[in-house]
Amino acid sequence: MLAPLIGMKKKLKWILVALVAAFALAQLVNPARTNPPVVLDMLATNAPPPHVAALLHAACYDCHSHETIWPWYAHVAPSSWLVISDVNEGRRHLDLSDWPAGDPDRAAKKLDRMSELIGYGQMPPKKYTLIHVDARLTDADRNELTSWLDAAAERLRAVTK
Repeated sequence: MLAPLIGMKKKLKWILVALVAAFALAQLVNPARTNPPVVLDMLATNAPPPHVAALLHAACYDCHSHETIWPWYAHVAPSSWLVISDVNEGRRHLDLSDWPAGDPDRAAKKLDRMSELIGYGQMPPKKYTLIHVDARLTDADRNELTSWLDAAAERLRAVTK
């Protein structure tokens, strides 16, 4: 009667050892966490009011700029793989640290797209705001952000006319 329990204990021990070894090996396969130099920051070229700038920093800059603050779990695989992938994808879609200030039409389109995604509640994503409480936007925050983004886009379009 005890023999099956002893055998099961032995199997569980080896499974645990294998899981610990796999976790340790996963730490060797961590992609790079990079913060390249800022080329031209969106906030520097558009000068929003301080509250809007604070909202943009809290809700957007970790994934969409070269000013990412890498939390502790971005250094531990496998969660680091997800975080690094999300930041790289975020920068690919919108990089606030490489702003096209020399191309007002392109910059206006980016501001329009930001307004649209924030207004529809698609940004910041829920999986980000679950952990980052300061990135949660209230309806008033969303309205303030989208109003400023829309006005900034209109100012840029006026320059190109």
